[in-house]
Amino acid sequence: MDFVQGEEIQGVASLLLRWFDQHGRKLPWRDTHQPYQIWIAEVILQQTRIEQGIGYYYRFLDRFPNVESLAAATEDEVLKYWEGLGYYSRARNLHAAGKTLHHDMKGIFPENHQELLKLKGIGPYTARAISSFAFGEPVGVLDGNVLRVVSRVLGTEAPINKPQNRTKFQQVVDSWVADYPSRDFNHAMMDLGATLCTPTKPGCMVCPLIGVCQAYQKGLTGRIPVKEKKLK
Repeated sequence: MDFVQGEEIQGVASLLLRWFDQHGRKLPWRDTHQPYQIWIAEVILQQTRIEQGIGYYYRFLDRFPNVESLAAATEDEVLKYWEGLGYYSRARNLHAAGKTLHHDMKGIFPENHQELLKLKGIGPYTARAISSFAFGEPVGVLDGNVLRVVSRVLGTEAPINKPQNRTKFQQVVDSWVADYPSRDFNHAMMDLGATLCTPTKPGCMVCPLIGVCQAYQKGLTGRIPVKEKKLK
């Protein structure tokens, strides 16, 4: 399955950004360009629904408002403020990375995703999210919502959970965002997947990308995205 974008796929970013200007979600971590706050939000939301995560986000930042306060805390205290979120390795990695940032990097976040990847617990998605949302690095972010949007727009049945395909999806999104504000573009992609381009019963008739969506044109929306079943 190829990832070639034909002439029919044009202007994805401009269509998306016009829609986002009217329909983007208002979320507290979108009011800041501070990498620390964005980082905390992204880590909390890795395994947590937004509705639940908002309260934890405010509570955590109230106690640890910056890298210095996070680094100065004990691991037990950080874990205490993480209670109820589960997946406690996230909190341990957060604390370890906070100490690295404070002691070795003078509290200054790297501004590109490649350098951010060197911090403990920060993977490809989180690194790109921080670099895009805080610093405007022209890279796309890939979460489940974005993968669904991209695979449907391309009309590809290439399994989204195969590493080599994920690399290709990343290249596609990076090409779409290249000439546009990455912060708004990535927020828009995530919002479209969360609110309209949903796994079941997608709102195709009000989707800003209906005119370029190959899955819709070919009647494949119900089959895409494809996940390869793992053998037990």
